[in-house]
Amino acid sequence: MLISAIAASGRQVASAASPADIVFAQPGQLVSVNGFRLNLYCTGSGSPTVVFDSGWGDWAPAWSKVQPEIAKWTRACSYDRAGTGFSDPGPMPRTSVHIARELRTALHHAGIGGPYILVGSAFGGDNVRTFADLYMGEVAGLVLVDADPTDVEPESMREEEHRAHAGIPSDLRDCRNGIAEHRPQQTCAQQFFFRGLPEAAWSPELNAKVLEIAQTKVAMYDAYSSEMEQTASDETYLQQHRRSFGSRPIRVLTSGNHGVGHLETKPPDTPKHLKYEQETTLAETRWLELSSNAKQIFAHNSSEYIQFDEPETVINAIREVYDQTRRP
Repeated sequence: MLISAIAASGRQVASAASPADIVFAQPGQLVSVNGFRLNLYCTGSGSPTVVFDSGWGDWAPAWSKVQPEIAKWTRACSYDRAGTGFSDPGPMPRTSVHIARELRTALHHAGIGGPYILVGSAFGGDNVRTFADLYMGEVAGLVLVDADPTDVEPESMREEEHRAHAGIPSDLRDCRNGIAEHRPQQTCAQQFFFRGLPEAAWSPELNAKVLEIAQTKVAMYDAYSSEMEQTASDETYLQQHRRSFGSRPIRVLTSGNHGVGHLETKPPDTPKHLKYEQETTLAETRWLELSSNAKQIFAHNSSEYIQFDEPETVINAIREVYDQTRRP
Protein backbone atom coordinates (compact mmCIF):
# COMPACT_ATOMS: atom_id res chain seq x y z
CA MET A 1 0.00 0.00 0.00
CA LEU A 2 2.72 2.44 1.04
CA ILE A 3 4.90 1.77 -1.98
CA SER A 4 1.95 2.42 -4.32
CA ALA A 5 1.17 5.70 -2.60
CA ILE A 6 4.78 6.86 -2.77
CA ALA A 7 5.09 5.84 -6.40
CA ALA A 8 1.90 7.68 -7.31
CA SER A 9 3.01 10.90 -5.64
CA GLY A 10 6.42 10.44 -7.24
CA ARG A 11 4.90 10.39 -10.73
CA GLN A 12 3.23 13.73 -10.02
CA VAL A 13 6.53 15.33 -9.04
CA ALA A 14 8.39 13.75 -11.96
CA SER A 15 5.92 15.24 -14.44
CA ALA A 16 7.02 18.71 -13.32
CA ALA A 17 10.76 18.21 -12.89
CA SER A 18 13.00 15.41 -11.77
CA PRO A 19 14.33 15.98 -8.24
CA ALA A 20 18.05 16.31 -7.59
CA ASP A 21 18.23 12.98 -5.73
CA ILE A 22 16.77 10.98 -8.64
CA VAL A 23 20.33 9.91 -9.52
CA PHE A 24 20.25 7.57 -6.50
CA ALA A 25 17.03 5.93 -7.71
CA GLN A 26 18.86 4.26 -10.59
CA PRO A 27 22.22 2.51 -10.97
CA GLY A 28 25.28 4.69 -11.41
CA GLN A 29 28.45 3.07 -12.78
CA LEU A 30 28.51 -0.70 -12.24
CA VAL A 31 32.19 -1.56 -11.80
CA SER A 32 33.54 -5.11 -11.98
CA VAL A 33 35.29 -6.28 -8.81
CA ASN A 34 36.60 -9.85 -8.79
CA GLY A 35 33.59 -11.36 -10.53
CA PHE A 36 30.78 -9.13 -9.24
CA ARG A 37 29.82 -5.47 -9.71
CA LEU A 38 29.74 -2.58 -7.25
CA ASN A 39 27.47 0.39 -7.94
CA LEU A 40 29.46 3.61 -7.85
CA TYR A 41 28.18 7.20 -8.05
CA CYS A 42 31.02 9.59 -8.88
CA THR A 43 30.26 13.26 -9.56
CA GLY A 44 32.33 16.40 -9.95
CA SER A 45 36.03 16.57 -10.72
CA GLY A 46 39.23 17.33 -8.89
CA SER A 47 41.56 15.85 -6.29
CA PRO A 48 41.64 14.57 -3.66
CA THR A 49 38.49 12.52 -4.27
CA VAL A 50 35.99 12.37 -1.42
CA VAL A 51 34.77 8.79 -0.88
CA PHE A 52 31.67 8.08 1.23
CA ASP A 53 30.75 4.86 3.03
CA SER A 54 27.34 4.64 4.69
CA GLY A 55 26.11 3.13 7.93
CA TRP A 56 24.79 -0.37 8.53
CA GLY A 57 21.39 -0.74 6.83
CA ASP A 58 22.15 2.23 4.55
CA TRP A 59 23.56 2.62 1.06
CA ALA A 60 24.50 5.50 -1.27
CA PRO A 61 21.29 7.61 -0.83
CA ALA A 62 22.51 8.33 2.71
CA TRP A 63 24.69 11.01 1.08
CA SER A 64 22.01 12.62 -1.11
CA LYS A 65 22.13 15.92 0.79
CA VAL A 66 25.93 16.13 0.98
CA GLN A 67 27.49 14.66 -2.17
CA PRO A 68 26.03 17.22 -4.65
CA GLU A 69 27.57 20.05 -2.62
CA ILE A 70 30.99 18.39 -2.42
CA ALA A 71 30.90 17.71 -6.18
CA LYS A 72 30.82 21.47 -6.80
CA TRP A 73 34.53 21.69 -5.90
CA THR A 74 36.04 18.18 -6.17
CA ARG A 75 35.23 14.64 -7.25
CA ALA A 76 32.85 12.86 -4.85
CA CYS A 77 32.07 9.14 -4.89
CA SER A 78 29.44 7.23 -2.93
CA TYR A 79 28.61 3.58 -3.50
CA ASP A 80 26.46 0.61 -2.49
CA ARG A 81 28.38 -2.07 -0.60
CA ALA A 82 28.24 -5.57 -2.09
CA GLY A 83 24.75 -7.03 -1.91
CA THR A 84 23.10 -3.68 -1.11
CA GLY A 85 21.33 -1.10 -3.26
CA PHE A 86 22.13 -1.75 -6.92
CA SER A 87 25.37 -3.69 -6.26
CA ASP A 88 25.74 -7.42 -6.89
CA PRO A 89 26.24 -9.82 -3.97
CA GLY A 90 29.87 -10.24 -2.94
CA PRO A 91 31.76 -13.10 -1.27
CA MET A 92 31.03 -13.95 2.35
CA PRO A 93 31.74 -13.16 5.10
CA ARG A 94 31.13 -9.41 4.82
CA THR A 95 34.06 -8.13 6.87
CA SER A 96 35.40 -4.58 6.88
CA VAL A 97 38.62 -5.90 5.32
CA HIS A 98 36.68 -7.40 2.40
CA ILE A 99 34.62 -4.22 2.09
CA ALA A 100 37.67 -1.94 2.07
CA ARG A 101 39.52 -4.04 -0.48
CA GLU A 102 36.48 -4.19 -2.75
CA LEU A 103 35.98 -0.43 -2.57
CA ARG A 104 39.60 0.27 -3.48
CA THR A 105 39.45 -2.19 -6.38
CA ALA A 106 36.26 -0.58 -7.68
CA LEU A 107 37.76 2.91 -7.49
CA HIS A 108 40.91 1.81 -9.32
CA HIS A 109 38.93 -0.08 -11.97
CA ALA A 110 36.83 3.05 -12.49
CA GLY A 111 40.01 5.04 -13.08
CA ILE A 112 39.74 6.96 -9.80
CA GLY A 113 43.08 6.83 -8.05
CA GLY A 114 44.03 8.38 -4.74
CA PRO A 115 44.55 10.34 -2.71
CA TYR A 116 41.14 9.95 -1.06
CA ILE A 117 39.37 11.82 1.70
CA LEU A 118 37.41 9.05 3.40
CA VAL A 119 34.02 9.84 4.95
CA GLY A 120 32.30 7.17 7.06
CA SER A 121 28.95 7.24 8.84
CA ALA A 122 28.19 4.86 11.74
CA PHE A 123 29.37 1.36 10.64
CA GLY A 124 30.92 2.97 7.57
CA GLY A 125 33.48 4.40 9.97
CA ASP A 126 34.82 0.88 10.58
CA ASN A 127 35.22 0.40 6.85
CA VAL A 128 37.01 3.66 6.10
CA ARG A 129 39.37 3.24 9.07
CA THR A 130 40.14 -0.28 7.81
CA PHE A 131 40.72 1.17 4.33
CA ALA A 132 43.17 3.65 5.84
CA ASP A 133 45.02 0.88 7.66
CA LEU A 134 45.38 -1.14 4.46
CA TYR A 135 46.14 1.75 2.08
CA MET A 136 47.36 4.68 4.18
CA GLY A 137 49.54 5.87 1.30
CA GLU A 138 46.37 6.61 -0.69
CA VAL A 139 44.59 8.47 2.12
CA ALA A 140 44.61 12.28 2.33
CA GLY A 141 42.26 12.71 5.29
CA LEU A 142 39.36 11.28 7.27
CA VAL A 143 35.90 12.51 8.32
CA LEU A 144 33.93 10.35 10.75
CA VAL A 145 30.21 11.18 10.86
CA ASP A 146 29.01 9.92 14.24
CA ALA A 147 30.92 6.76 13.42
CA ASP A 148 30.59 3.64 15.58
CA PRO A 149 33.34 3.79 18.22
CA THR A 150 32.70 0.30 19.59
CA ASP A 151 36.33 -0.78 19.26
CA VAL A 152 37.48 2.09 21.50
CA GLU A 153 34.66 1.80 24.06
CA PRO A 154 35.07 0.21 27.50
CA GLU A 155 34.96 -3.58 27.19
CA SER A 156 31.78 -3.90 29.28
CA MET A 157 29.97 -1.45 27.01
CA ARG A 158 31.17 -3.25 23.89
CA GLU A 159 29.97 -6.60 25.21
CA GLU A 160 26.57 -5.13 26.07
CA GLU A 161 26.18 -3.80 22.53
CA HIS A 162 27.11 -7.19 21.09
CA ARG A 163 24.44 -8.83 23.25
CA ALA A 164 21.86 -6.27 22.13
CA HIS A 165 22.67 -6.96 18.46
CA ALA A 166 22.87 -10.74 18.74
CA GLY A 167 19.32 -11.40 17.52
CA ILE A 168 19.42 -9.05 14.52
CA PRO A 169 20.90 -11.52 11.96
CA SER A 170 18.16 -14.04 12.79
CA ASP A 171 15.46 -11.37 12.38
CA LEU A 172 17.01 -10.35 9.07
CA ARG A 173 16.94 -13.92 7.83
CA ASP A 174 13.25 -14.16 8.69
CA CYS A 175 12.67 -11.07 6.56
CA ARG A 176 14.90 -12.48 3.83
CA ASN A 177 12.91 -15.71 3.69
CA GLY A 178 9.68 -13.76 3.46
CA ILE A 179 10.99 -11.82 0.46
CA ALA A 180 12.31 -15.00 -1.18
CA GLU A 181 8.80 -16.42 -0.86
CA HIS A 182 7.27 -13.19 -2.23
CA ARG A 183 5.62 -12.14 1.02
CA PRO A 184 7.58 -9.04 2.08
CA GLN A 185 6.72 -7.39 5.39
CA GLN A 186 6.52 -3.62 5.67
CA THR A 187 8.01 -3.83 9.17
CA CYS A 188 11.25 -5.25 7.77
CA ALA A 189 11.90 -2.17 5.63
CA GLN A 190 10.94 0.12 8.52
CA GLN A 191 13.08 -1.71 11.04
CA PHE A 192 16.34 -2.30 9.23
CA PHE A 193 16.97 0.33 6.56
CA PHE A 194 18.12 3.89 7.08
CA ARG A 195 16.01 5.41 9.86
CA GLY A 196 12.69 4.13 8.57
CA LEU A 197 10.88 4.72 5.30
CA PRO A 198 9.76 7.03 3.80
CA GLU A 199 12.65 9.40 4.51
CA ALA A 200 11.57 13.06 4.75
CA ALA A 201 14.89 14.23 3.25
CA TRP A 202 14.17 12.40 -0.04
CA SER A 203 11.88 12.88 -3.00
CA PRO A 204 8.90 10.54 -3.48
CA GLU A 205 10.72 8.91 -6.41
CA LEU A 206 13.77 8.01 -4.35
CA ASN A 207 11.62 6.82 -1.45
CA ALA A 208 9.70 4.56 -3.81
CA LYS A 209 12.86 3.00 -5.26
CA VAL A 210 14.53 2.49 -1.86
CA LEU A 211 11.38 0.82 -0.53
CA GLU A 212 11.14 -1.36 -3.64
CA ILE A 213 14.73 -2.55 -3.13
CA ALA A 214 14.07 -3.18 0.57
CA GLN A 215 11.02 -5.29 -0.29
CA THR A 216 12.55 -7.32 -3.11
CA LYS A 217 16.34 -7.71 -2.77
CA VAL A 218 17.10 -10.99 -1.00
CA ALA A 219 20.88 -10.50 -1.26
CA MET A 220 20.71 -7.32 0.79
CA TYR A 221 19.38 -9.18 3.82
CA ASP A 222 22.17 -11.74 3.45
CA ALA A 223 24.77 -8.96 3.24
CA TYR A 224 23.54 -7.06 6.27
CA SER A 225 23.19 -10.27 8.31
CA SER A 226 26.82 -11.07 7.61
CA GLU A 227 28.00 -7.50 8.27
CA MET A 228 26.32 -7.58 11.68
CA GLU A 229 27.78 -10.99 12.50
CA GLN A 230 31.27 -9.76 11.62
CA THR A 231 31.27 -6.54 13.64
CA ALA A 232 33.07 -8.09 16.63
CA SER A 233 35.91 -9.36 14.44
CA ASP A 234 35.99 -6.01 12.58
CA GLU A 235 36.46 -4.26 15.92
CA THR A 236 39.22 -6.67 16.93
CA TYR A 237 40.96 -5.96 13.62
CA LEU A 238 40.83 -2.22 14.29
CA GLN A 239 42.17 -2.69 17.82
CA GLN A 240 45.08 -4.73 16.48
CA HIS A 241 45.80 -2.35 13.58
CA ARG A 242 45.57 1.05 15.27
CA ARG A 243 48.04 3.23 13.38
CA SER A 244 48.91 6.89 13.16
CA PHE A 245 47.63 9.13 10.39
CA GLY A 246 50.65 11.38 10.97
CA SER A 247 49.58 14.93 10.16
CA ARG A 248 46.72 13.93 7.88
CA PRO A 249 43.60 15.89 8.89
CA ILE A 250 40.91 14.02 10.81
CA ARG A 251 37.53 15.50 11.73
CA VAL A 252 35.31 13.63 14.18
CA LEU A 253 31.64 14.68 14.02
CA THR A 254 29.67 13.88 17.15
CA SER A 255 25.92 14.35 17.67
CA GLY A 256 25.55 13.23 21.27
CA ASN A 257 22.58 11.23 19.97
CA HIS A 258 24.34 8.11 18.73
CA GLY A 259 21.83 5.38 17.92
CA VAL A 260 19.00 7.93 17.65
CA GLY A 261 17.47 8.17 14.17
CA HIS A 262 15.08 11.07 14.77
CA LEU A 263 15.30 13.74 17.45
CA GLU A 264 11.52 13.75 17.86
CA THR A 265 11.65 10.08 18.92
CA LYS A 266 14.71 10.44 21.11
CA PRO A 267 14.67 8.08 24.12
CA PRO A 268 14.04 9.60 27.57
CA ASP A 269 17.11 11.04 29.26
CA THR A 270 17.36 8.24 31.79
CA PRO A 271 20.65 7.83 33.68
CA LYS A 272 21.39 4.74 31.55
CA HIS A 273 20.82 6.55 28.24
CA LEU A 274 22.79 9.61 29.32
CA LYS A 275 25.69 7.42 30.39
CA TYR A 276 25.61 5.62 27.02
CA GLU A 277 25.77 8.92 25.12
CA GLN A 278 28.54 10.29 27.36
CA GLU A 279 30.62 7.13 26.96
CA THR A 280 30.07 7.16 23.18
CA THR A 281 31.16 10.79 22.91
CA LEU A 282 34.24 10.05 25.01
CA ALA A 283 35.06 7.01 22.86
CA GLU A 284 34.85 9.11 19.68
CA THR A 285 37.25 11.58 21.29
CA ARG A 286 39.90 8.84 21.38
CA TRP A 287 40.22 9.09 17.58
CA LEU A 288 41.83 12.50 18.02
CA GLU A 289 44.97 10.63 19.09
CA LEU A 290 45.37 9.23 15.57
CA SER A 291 46.61 12.48 14.01
CA SER A 292 48.45 15.64 14.98
CA ASN A 293 45.76 17.48 12.97
CA ALA A 294 42.53 16.20 14.51
CA LYS A 295 39.43 17.96 15.80
CA GLN A 296 36.07 16.94 17.24
CA ILE A 297 33.06 18.87 15.95
CA PHE A 298 29.72 18.73 17.77
CA ALA A 299 26.39 18.75 15.92
CA HIS A 300 24.11 19.97 18.69
CA ASN A 301 20.78 19.76 16.85
CA SER A 302 21.06 16.44 15.09
CA SER A 303 20.31 12.76 15.36
CA GLU A 304 23.14 10.39 14.45
CA TYR A 305 22.18 11.14 10.82
CA ILE A 306 24.11 14.41 10.80
CA GLN A 307 24.23 14.24 6.99
CA PHE A 308 20.42 14.64 6.95
CA ASP A 309 19.81 16.89 9.97
CA GLU A 310 22.84 19.18 9.69
CA PRO A 311 24.30 18.51 6.22
CA GLU A 312 26.20 21.80 6.29
CA THR A 313 28.18 20.54 9.31
CA VAL A 314 29.35 17.54 7.29
CA ILE A 315 30.03 19.65 4.18
CA ASN A 316 32.06 22.20 6.16
CA ALA A 317 34.13 19.47 7.84
CA ILE A 318 34.93 17.86 4.49
CA ARG A 319 35.80 21.26 3.03
CA GLU A 320 38.15 21.93 5.94
CA VAL A 321 39.94 18.62 5.39
CA TYR A 322 40.05 19.24 1.63
CA ASP A 323 41.53 22.72 2.04
CA GLN A 324 44.21 21.44 4.41
CA THR A 325 45.22 18.63 2.05
CA ARG A 326 45.65 21.22 -0.72
CA ARG A 327 48.14 23.31 1.24
CA PRO A 328 51.75 23.15 0.03
